[in-house]
Amino acid sequence: MIDITLPDGSIKSFEQNTTPIQVAKSISEGLARNVISAKFNETTVESTTPLTTNGSLILYTWNDTEGKKAFWHSSAHVLAEALQELYNGIHLTIGPAIENGFYYDVDFGEHIVSDKDFKTIENKMIEIARGKHEFSIRSSSKADALSLYKDNPYKTELIENLEDGTITFCDHSNFTDLCRGGHIPHTGIIKAAKILSVAGAYWRGDENNKQLTRVYGITFPKQKELTQYLELLEEAKKRDHRKLGKELQLFAFSSKVGQGLPLWLPKGAALRERLENFLKKAQKKAGYEMVITPHIAQKELYVTSGHYAKYGEDSFQPIHTPKEDEEFLLKPMNCPHHCEIYNNQQWSYKDLPKRFAEFGTVYRYEQSGELHGLTRVRGFTQDDAHIFCTPDQLDSEFKNVIDLVLYVFGSLGFENFTAQVSIRDPKTPEKYIGDVTNWEKAENAIISAAKDKGLTYVIEEGEAAFYGPKLDFMVKDALGRQWQLGTIQVDYNLPERFELSYKGSDNESHRPVMIHRAPFGSMERFIAILLEHTAGNFPLWLMPTQVSILTLSEKYENYGQKVLDLFENHDIRANIDNRNETIGKKIREAEMNKVPYMVILGESEEKENTISVRKHGGEDLGTISVDDFAALISEEIKKTLKQF
Repeated sequence: MIDITLPDGSIKSFEQNTTPIQVAKSISEGLARNVISAKFNETTVESTTPLTTNGSLILYTWNDTEGKKAFWHSSAHVLAEALQELYNGIHLTIGPAIENGFYYDVDFGEHIVSDKDFKTIENKMIEIARGKHEFSIRSSSKADALSLYKDNPYKTELIENLEDGTITFCDHSNFTDLCRGGHIPHTGIIKAAKILSVAGAYWRGDENNKQLTRVYGITFPKQKELTQYLELLEEAKKRDHRKLGKELQLFAFSSKVGQGLPLWLPKGAALRERLENFLKKAQKKAGYEMVITPHIAQKELYVTSGHYAKYGEDSFQPIHTPKEDEEFLLKPMNCPHHCEIYNNQQWSYKDLPKRFAEFGTVYRYEQSGELHGLTRVRGFTQDDAHIFCTPDQLDSEFKNVIDLVLYVFGSLGFENFTAQVSIRDPKTPEKYIGDVTNWEKAENAIISAAKDKGLTYVIEEGEAAFYGPKLDFMVKDALGRQWQLGTIQVDYNLPERFELSYKGSDNESHRPVMIHRAPFGSMERFIAILLEHTAGNFPLWLMPTQVSILTLSEKYENYGQKVLDLFENHDIRANIDNRNETIGKKIREAEMNKVPYMVILGESEEKENTISVRKHGGEDLGTISVDDFAALISEEIKKTLKQF
C-alpha cells in the first residue's frame, strides 16, 4: 500500500500502481470525469501514470492553470500530427503550451502556410481529436531516438544535448514526438480548435540560425468557449494600443529612427508628462529626492553590479572612445548609477533612509522579431527609485512602497490584481549572486510585508531578479488579461558589490539594504497597457483633452473663445472646434478622439451665458453654467484621483 496526501492535507491509502485518475474516482465520479492532468511530488505526471511511492498528489481540471497547460501542450502534439499529415517532408522542432494556447515551430521547406490554410489545419486537428487517441509516454535510448530523427536536424540537436536514460517520447494515434510528459488522457477531450496566426521564429531564438514558421493555435473542451475567446480577441483588436496610439496621435515609429524606438507626439508627450508629474507629486510627499544620471556609463560599472555578466548579450554593443581600451555602454539599468550617487558621500544611520528617484531612460537590444509596439522596445523610461535604508527600516519602507503602488493602481482604474512573491530557485544557484543567508532575509521580509498589508499573494520560485527577490503586481485588465505591473525588490547584494556603507549608532560601518521599486515599470509599457485597459478612455484627470467646445456656427466663435478662457481659469484642458462644419460631424470626430465631454454653443447658450453638455457615449447632461460644469469636472477627478 502507498499513502497519497491530497491538497487539503488528508491522507488516503491505495494499492501500489494506482493512477491519479483512480485516486480521483475514489473521491467522486464527477471529479474523475473532469481530471485532465496531475502533479505528484512536484513532478508533472499523466493522469494514467502508476504511483509507486508515498507522496503528495494534485489533480487538475480545465479550470486550473496547470490543467490548461496540459490541455494546450497535448493540443500542440495534435497540431504537429495534423501538419505532418498535410505537408510532406516538413521538419517538426518544438511546440510548447503558452499563456493562451500553444505554438509549434516548423521547418516547412518548400511549403508556404498562410491564413488561407488555417481552416484545413483546424479540420484535420478535430478529425484527429475525434479518434480519442490516448497519450502514452515511453522511454527511449539515445541511440534509438537519434535513429528515429536521423533526417530531422532540429530534433537531433535536442537529443544530442540530452543524457541517455532521460529521453522520453509521447505517442498518440500513429504519431510520436520527443516529449517530457504532461498530457490529457486522450485527444477526444479537444472539441474546438483555432489556428490564430503564423509568424517567423529563429531556431532556438538565435537570429544566426534558420528562420522557421511558428504556427499559433488554441483549443477548448467546448465550442462555446472558443466562440467566447474569439469575441474577446476581436475586442482586443479594437483596443490594440498600436491602433489607438495612431488614432489618438500619441506616438509613432520611424524606420529611419530605428526599430523599437518610439517617437512621442505632442499629445503623447503631454500624457507622459502628466503621469510623471502625478508620481513625482506622490514621491515628494513620501520623501523621495529626484536625481538624474547619464545615458551611458563605463562598462566596468555594469561589470561591478553584475548586470553585464547576466545581460551583456542583450545589451547594445560597447561604445569605443578614441582612448585605447576605454569602453562605454548605453545604460541598461539605473540602479548601478544610483549606488554611485549614494557612494558620493558618507552617511550616518541618522541620514537614512535615502530615497533616490529618477525617470531614467535605458536601452536594451531586443531582437526585431520580439519587438511589439510599446510593450517591447529597445529604449524605454523607467519610473525608477532606490531606497537605501538600515535593516531595521526595511519593513516600514517596503510597506510604504506597497502603499505607493496601490495609490497608482487606484488612481488609474487597475482594481483587479494579485501580488506575486518572486523568489530564487534553489535548484539553479548559478542564476543568482550573493549570500544565501541574505537571500533568505530578503525573501522573508517581502512575505512578511505582503502578509501585514493584507495582500492576496502567491509565491513563484525562479522568478526573482538575479540580485534579489521581488514583489510583482499581476494586474488583470478590462478583458481579463493578466499583466505584470509594478515591482518592488529587496537587495542585499548590490550594496555589497558597490561597498556601500553608513555609520551606525555604534560608530561602526554597516551595509545598507537597498529597495528597488517602479510602480509603472516602464512608461512605454504602462501606457500601452493603460490604453488597452481603458480603450483610450483614460481617467478624466489624465485625458489630453478633457472638453471639446463645439460651436453651431462661426457666429458663436467669440463666445466659444470666452468659454475656453473660463475653462483655462478652472484648469480644464479644452479645445475649440469652430470650423464651418455640421455639428454632427464635429460630435463624431470628438467621439472618435475619446474626448470625455463636448460643450455645444449656439444662440440660446450665448444669450443665457450657459453651455450645453454632452458626455462621451451620447449622454445629454443638459444646459448648465460654466462654474457648475467646472465643479462637476472637479468632483469627477476627486473620485478617480486618490489621495496619497
